[in-house]
Amino acid sequence: MIETTTSNKTVEALALAKEITTAWFWSLETAEPEPNRLDVKLASADDLLPIVTAMRVKRLGYLSAITGLDPGLEADQLEVLYHFCTGAAIITLRVPIPRHAPVVPSLSPIIPGAEVFERELMEMFGVTVSGLPIAEHLYLPDDWPEATYPLRKDFDPVSIRLTTEGGR
Repeated sequence: MIETTTSNKTVEALALAKEITTAWFWSLETAEPEPNRLDVKLASADDLLPIVTAMRVKRLGYLSAITGLDPGLEADQLEVLYHFCTGAAIITLRVPIPRHAPVVPSLSPIIPGAEVFERELMEMFGVTVSGLPIAEHLYLPDDWPEATYPLRKDFDPVSIRLTTEGGR
């Protein structure tokens, strides 16, 4: 069943998230693309840990996913989206990072369950997650070519030649 009106809990959660993100100047801008969503574009990756810590202190949702976004070579940057949910409210922290030196801090010390999302981000988008306890491959084979990230827009699948047991 789709909720047609925004509940009071959702409105309160989004208001608290907006207060946290704008009161401390961590955000460049906020947007509400839907009645139950708040998107917050952070000024830099340095702002991520303080804002996530503030959200945890206020018990403002759980981390539901970390998403990498590649707008293309012409943008010269990547974006990492951290999605938090509380009831029907979805709060997304958008972190722009340079394409050629993409680094974000690990949320694992604050949210241990973030490790799997962060490892996926590293191998699929080439984003370095500093402070990540385990940085091994999660999905890709061990012989996957270095600096080859399958979810970036400049990835060419034809260029991949993996060694397999079958000798292909």
